[in-house]
Amino acid sequence: MMTAEPQADDIRRAAERLAQGGLVAFPTETVYGLGADAENPAAIARIYAAKGRPSDHPVIVHLAPGADLAYWACNIPDEAHALVRAFWPGPLTLILPRAPGIPDAVSGGQDTIGLRCPSHPVAQALLRSFAGLKGGQGGVAAPSANKFGQVSPTQAAHVRNEFPELGASDLMVLEGGPSQVGIESTIVDLSRLDQGRGPVLLRPGHITAHDLAAVLGVVPARPDAAAPRVSGSLKAHYAPRTPLLLAERAGIDAIVANAAHCGERVAVAAFEPFRPLVGVDALPSGVTWVQCATDAGEYARHLYALLRRLDEGGYERIVLERPPVTPVWQAVNDRLGRAAAAFE
Repeated sequence: MMTAEPQADDIRRAAERLAQGGLVAFPTETVYGLGADAENPAAIARIYAAKGRPSDHPVIVHLAPGADLAYWACNIPDEAHALVRAFWPGPLTLILPRAPGIPDAVSGGQDTIGLRCPSHPVAQALLRSFAGLKGGQGGVAAPSANKFGQVSPTQAAHVRNEFPELGASDLMVLEGGPSQVGIESTIVDLSRLDQGRGPVLLRPGHITAHDLAAVLGVVPARPDAAAPRVSGSLKAHYAPRTPLLLAERAGIDAIVANAAHCGERVAVAAFEPFRPLVGVDALPSGVTWVQCATDAGEYARHLYALLRRLDEGGYERIVLERPPVTPVWQAVNDRLGRAAAAFE
């Protein structure tokens, strides 16, 4: 279904709402964000309260194209500028030392800050308008627009459904159609290069480790115990409310066979159509079978919308076929692994 793009008046009103300390949900190419003025601790606290987010869990600051990184971060390494030239605007977040004067509310009390410049045209229009109201340096703190730990929103309707307690006076939602990437941004830590610690990939995303290595000349390391806390790094995250299980195809067949005998209501998402099983000639009435894309990018684009739809179906379990364990599927496997961990 087509959605109306916000007009200039909507963008202006949203920017004014942010400048007044209010909340605005807006589309990005990854997921929809729940935004507030990144320099207003009271406004940032409204994000945390709405989401039920722990106060030590940092948020990402979204910047307009061409924003001055030095306003937000200090000791910016050459590697950061190289990644900005290569991937901004786009789904890449850089972790850098936080500049003096930027409130630690955006970083969960840490001395680092997460920065990114989204490519979605609505997000860019909002960020430019807001920066204009703030003398050219405005940034919007915006984690995903959902309750903490739940499935991220990729459509404006997801945001409204997630926060029924917030009326239009509490939360303005900008329309922007379905998110085209569909999972959260790649996060790279560059805050410890002067300590001899090279780039670290803290959260995989659409921009892969291979993509980053092509610019940095080195493959980013895996997260370590001393790495900064970042969004989406908890073991259990991105979870629907319905118990979710990852399984190999043989395991899924066994679950379907059991559902046929026990009458269990199960939703299955697999890479191939249902095939008859021994003793089960047709798909049981209580089982919904969804065939998923075999392309990792396409799978990621529709993943959260699928999980939300199945979560509303009244099933006893959601069962997803485990994707291939290859670099191109790393980000998807990261999200699915954390979603399933909530039910272990």
